[in-house]
Amino acid sequence: MIMADDDSMSETDALVSRLRVIEDQPLDTRAAAYLHVHDELQSTLEGGDAVRPDA
Repeated sequence: MIMADDDSMSETDALVSRLRVIEDQPLDTRAAAYLHVHDELQSTLEGGDAVRPDA
C-alpha cells in the first residue's frame, strides 16, 4: 500500500474542494475555471521535468 504524506493529501483535498466549487458555477464560468486549473496543473507537471540546481 502506498502512503501519501500530509502535504500531498492536503494538496489533493484542496484540489477536490476547488473542483467542487467550480462544478457549482454556471457553464461559461465553469469552462474558464477548468481551463485555469488545467493550465496550472500542466505548468506544475512540466516543471517537474526541469533539472533542479540542488539535485
